[in-house]
Amino acid sequence: MPAEIRSLTETVVAITGASAGIGAAATRLLVEAGARVAIGGRRSERLEGLVAELGAENVVAVPMDVRSPEANAALVAAAVDTWGRIDSVVPNAGIGLYGSILDWSDVEVAEMMDTNFAGTVWSVRAAVPEMLRTTGGGDIVIVSSVAGLRGGGDESVYAGTKFAQVGLAGALDRELREKGIRVTAICPAGVETEFAIGTGRTSGDPSLAAFLRPEDVAHAVVTVLQQPRRVRTTLWAMWSMGQQS
Repeated sequence: MPAEIRSLTETVVAITGASAGIGAAATRLLVEAGARVAIGGRRSERLEGLVAELGAENVVAVPMDVRSPEANAALVAAAVDTWGRIDSVVPNAGIGLYGSILDWSDVEVAEMMDTNFAGTVWSVRAAVPEMLRTTGGGDIVIVSSVAGLRGGGDESVYAGTKFAQVGLAGALDRELREKGIRVTAICPAGVETEFAIGTGRTSGDPSLAAFLRPEDVAHAVVTVLQQPRRVRTTLWAMWSMGQQS
């Protein structure tokens, strides 16, 4: 019997951090699968480039800072205003500052905590009421990190924000499952993107060639959403074959 794959045709997904990397790759794959996508990010020219590439009938862009509750609400509102519903939200925005607990300024550390964790909370709080109102359920797919499963040296604060995301996802699963909302934390190891370039990684570093590709993580996002509604995946950890687990 062939595997059952749930159609994403005309479902509506909101993604933060969509101007590059995993978010942009997920947007492309979702549109290919038939979904409509509201994309948010700080680089408006990148967002508009995705709209031009994929079509305004498929993608709506909202320049935003994920640290703002109002900006997250605006992203969800754009999805509902454009297509009348929202089925899923993918809190994906994040920054990485690698180094010891003392290596970064108070302002920089606060920005990472606010972006990675508070930004996820604001995304979820904006989306859940509208998901319940317009579709009666849906999916929350939090893009976290294997750093949230086992913290390593020189990433203590970053790992703390990712542990917080994984903990949030687990608690939300218990809170929202009976309301028809599935919650997943996807935890990739290093991904070859612009992430953390200049704040712990160096562009052109040959070691990045062993990392996952953004399309690998995007495929995981789409696969989770395509599961039949009787199934939920709460945690998906990912490494490339070239990375130590």
